Amino acid sequence: MDLPVRSKPTNSEMFTFGSKELKDQFLFEPGWLNMNHGSFGAIPKHIKEAFRFYQDECEARPDSFIRYEYPKLLDEARAAVAEIIHAPVDSVVFLSNATVGINTILKNLKWNPDGKDVILSFSTVYTGVGKTVDYITDYHDDLVSSKEIGLTYPIEDADVVQKFRDAVKEVEAEGKRVRASIIDVVSSLPGVVFPWEELVKVCKDLGILSVVDGAQAVGQVQLDLSAADPDFFVSNCHKWLHSPRGGAVFYVPTRNQDLLPSALATSQGYVSRKVVRTSPLPPSSKTPFVKTFEFVGTLDNTPYLCVKDAIEWRRTALGGEEKILTYLRDLSRRGSKLIAERLGTEVMDNSTGTLTECAMANVALPIWSQKEGPGAKDADVVLSADELPKAFQWILETMVKEYRTFIALVIHDGRIWARVSAQVYLDIEDYGRAAEILEALCARVAKKEFV
Repeated sequence: MDLPVRSKPTNSEMFTFGSKELKDQFLFEPGWLNMNHGSFGAIPKHIKEAFRFYQDECEARPDSFIRYEYPKLLDEARAAVAEIIHAPVDSVVFLSNATVGINTILKNLKWNPDGKDVILSFSTVYTGVGKTVDYITDYHDDLVSSKEIGLTYPIEDADVVQKFRDAVKEVEAEGKRVRASIIDVVSSLPGVVFPWEELVKVCKDLGILSVVDGAQAVGQVQLDLSAADPDFFVSNCHKWLHSPRGGAVFYVPTRNQDLLPSALATSQGYVSRKVVRTSPLPPSSKTPFVKTFEFVGTLDNTPYLCVKDAIEWRRTALGGEEKILTYLRDLSRRGSKLIAERLGTEVMDNSTGTLTECAMANVALPIWSQKEGPGAKDADVVLSADELPKAFQWILETMVKEYRTFIALVIHDGRIWARVSAQVYLDIEDYGRAAEILEALCARVAKKEFV
């Protein structure tokens, strides 16, 4: 089967990080300051062209493309992302996003009939993932329960690991067992690096399934899944890898693939233990795991195919993964420090600096909940319990409407923090502009403009 005869877009231009030329490669409208890459990502024009190319090819020959060409292109994308996360290709598939991945795992697992299974997570778990745990424990009310480990930042990595060990002991003291644990690579809010590799080791030692939520991982931090060896891992490619929404890499080592007999929507790849059904798709020698996720109903899965193009663009236009990650970490640290100095506050980090070893950082705003905390200054704002959520939402909406930007906020340990995302199209001057905006908004909150 021949692949499309039309030429796919190619890139041959190298760009300087933070330059106007690189900014112009992205699709932002003039004047929009994109300081929140960590929520939804962004694609360059080159990837938009590749995205549209695959969609056009599918529309030109639907049966030819979906049945014969798409699986080959999907294998190429799987191989490309497997290489940068250092994982065997047959352990890697794609699905739409990280939340779907966590759902796929937890809704496939069989819980022990004695009702002693526990799902362990942290208080910083992503809300959608936390609600998935809630659903599982609600639906399987007599079989599985959950336990959450409270975290207050800044905190040392060793203390996070110790809190995990202590929680496991507490569960066991109640006569139960931790069956699975949700572990972040980079937590969402606040945006901090998690000691995930050490926690995976602890899970392995204790016989606990490690369910790693790497939604913010690929394209933001170095990954070696063969070395870390988690039981399950999922990461959004559309956040930091410059591929279109939505597409996530889903890693399951061979030893655990039998635990996931179905995609979240059961489709052509499912193998029943009782009934034999013939699939209308072409025969394949691929593993059951790969076939299960290759076709899950008729959807526009062309974002998956763009992952290969995004990785190649990052290599040819930006210099490759290591160069990108080094720039993002450096810009994030310098930029967040600049914002904190402008606001007279601080950057969230621990004594070893591990929390900020990524492309996001959290800067405290001079806004407190109900009472001032340590390090508060005379000019800081204290809001009542009723005022705080109103001011919080007012800041977010005003950023978009009046300042043409968005910076994620989180209320943590009695104050508001701003989570700022570095990216290749940003430079230190953009952080200076973000600092001006946050300073102006905090001054307006002090005047109670949100009321």
